[in-house]
Amino acid sequence: MKQEIQRDWWLKSLSGTVLGASLALGLVGLWAWWGPGGLGAPDKVQFNMWMIAPLWMLALSAVYFMRSGAQALLALLALNALAYGLLLWAQSGAVA
Repeated sequence: MKQEIQRDWWLKSLSGTVLGASLALGLVGLWAWWGPGGLGAPDKVQFNMWMIAPLWMLALSAVYFMRSGAQALLALLALNALAYGLLLWAQSGAVA
C-alpha cells in the first residue's frame, strides 16, 4: 500500500524552520531569566547557546506530527506569542 506525500509538507518545513528557531530563542531567553542563578549565573551563557539547536530541532520535527501545515503554522505562532509575551513580562521586572 503506497501512501501519498502530503501536499503541505513545505509549509510544515518552513514553519518548523523559521518559527521553530524563533521559539527556541524565546525558550532559551526564558530559561536565562528564570533559570537557576538568573542572568548572572556562571557558565549559563554557554549552556543557553548549546540548548538552542536541540530545541529548534525538536520544534522542526514536531511539526510533521500535525495534520496540516496550517495547523503547524498556527501552533508555532501561538507558542511564539506565549514565549515572547512571557519574556517581555520577565524583562519588565514583574517576576523576580
